[in-house]
Amino acid sequence: MSIGAQAYARTAQTTASPRDIEAQALLKAARKLQDVMTNWATTDEGLDDALMFNRKLWSIFLGDAMDDASLQPIEVRQNIANIGIFVLTQCAALKLKPEIERFQSLIDINRNIAAGLSGRG
Repeated sequence: MSIGAQAYARTAQTTASPRDIEAQALLKAARKLQDVMTNWATTDEGLDDALMFNRKLWSIFLGDAMDDASLQPIEVRQNIANIGIFVLTQCAALKLKPEIERFQSLIDINRNIAAGLSGRG
């Protein structure tokens, strides 16, 4: 990567809004889960990493939603909490018994929320 490109990347990281950072993290989680699905027939490599990354990310979102100091309206916080509980439950179930059919809902949730955060939804 050129010096100019590196400087641009550093500047983009420091000027990104929290919504953009959250959207990028959700897209990264979706990408990791999608990679597991794509390679399902040949290997389970990346499964633990993808599930752990998604769980950590949603644990953060869930914690923020449950924080009484949050500036978000209670309805928004409740919706995030409900989705977070579903995601964490699905991740735990997939850890115990990986089933390819169950990955798509997690991928779709992450992509749809990322699109909404980015203003594309």
